Amino acid sequence: MKLMVIGSGGREHAIIKKLLENKDIEKIYALPGNGGIAADAECVNIGAKDKEAIVKFALDNKIDFAVVAPDDPLVLGVVDALEEAGVPCFGPRANAAIIEGSKVFSKNLMKKYNIPTATYEVFEDMNEALKYLETAPIPTVVKADGLALGKGVIIAMTREEAIDAVKSMMADKVFGESGSRVVIEEFLEGPEVSVLAFTDGKVVKPMVSSMDHKRALDGDKGLNTGGMGTVAPNPYYTKEIADECMKTIFLPTIDAMNKEGRTFKGCLYFGLMITKNGVKVIEYNCRFGDPETQVVLPLLESDLYTVMRACRDGNLAETEVKFMDGAACCVVVASNGYPQKYDTGFEMTLPAVGGSTDIYVAGAKITDGKLVNAGGRVLGAVGKAETLEKAIEIAYGVAKEVKFENAYFRSDIGQKALAAGK
Repeated sequence: MKLMVIGSGGREHAIIKKLLENKDIEKIYALPGNGGIAADAECVNIGAKDKEAIVKFALDNKIDFAVVAPDDPLVLGVVDALEEAGVPCFGPRANAAIIEGSKVFSKNLMKKYNIPTATYEVFEDMNEALKYLETAPIPTVVKADGLALGKGVIIAMTREEAIDAVKSMMADKVFGESGSRVVIEEFLEGPEVSVLAFTDGKVVKPMVSSMDHKRALDGDKGLNTGGMGTVAPNPYYTKEIADECMKTIFLPTIDAMNKEGRTFKGCLYFGLMITKNGVKVIEYNCRFGDPETQVVLPLLESDLYTVMRACRDGNLAETEVKFMDGAACCVVVASNGYPQKYDTGFEMTLPAVGGSTDIYVAGAKITDGKLVNAGGRVLGAVGKAETLEKAIEIAYGVAKEVKFENAYFRSDIGQKALAAGK
């Protein structure tokens, strides 16, 4: 079989490596891929949002199955275009991907179907939003409606920060048209949990839970990033909480999407918060999370292609989705200065990996035959073991052997999880 994976980050590298464990897959193309992915797949210089070129490539190369991984092409309807051309895909169609593409849609969906979430208000007029903020409870959360590379959420601890957030989104257009509408919602407190789930639109099979680390600096300080590391499983996510989530969140969400005529097939990401009033949804994503995928897929024992195919074909109920016991840790090695200004183009040296270790490359390219850093988040150094403590130790062992001039990583990934588990 020949497969095609759309995307260019560490998440896509993790998906490709896991798919390659299926011996029936003879070749994987990555569109566009990156310099590190090139070691495992043939990279093709076609952008993830170039629908026409993607479809043409799939037909010209007789692709048997496509995986559309990032949010932008899903929301733009790349799955729709490929399926209409006869190429089977993993991922939701555009009318279902709106669950991430519009925060207003997802909040209204939760309200309509009584899925637990923070209380909220929606604003299309900046002056109305600012007037609301004069008396709104503080802290509060301000969200751009549309996609914003995971950065369209501002937790405002003061009224001034909330006002600045609204102005930057609605007047300054820091997220473009994504900020033309904003959601202002209740500030929730409690441990956060990420749960990715396979679904065929009928049943939901959750993956191992995980814990992300969004802030750039140790001690959860500094600016928000796309994620500086993850661990799985999340110790706060007990069996009792998992059962509650299946009953009050996961299945109701799938049912709600069906009732809206927007059947969701693929990977649905649930960003959850365990509050004193029960588990609530912070956000939905219409795809695998990044860097959550980098710790969840290494623990998957079942064949990923078989599971993805079952999601698309509608027979997930009869398909085993099994995860191994144990834990995994991903330490993101970034270019120093990320998420603000940073330098690129430094030659990279990567350690050999295998067994309990792996490296998933996100921001790198090949220049004059050499691998160089080419982004903020450069790669994820991953370790897996029987215990979380050991997995963290292995991941840091890998991260320390990654060499390029301005390499930076947090030194405390997983420490909160260890403390919670004691």
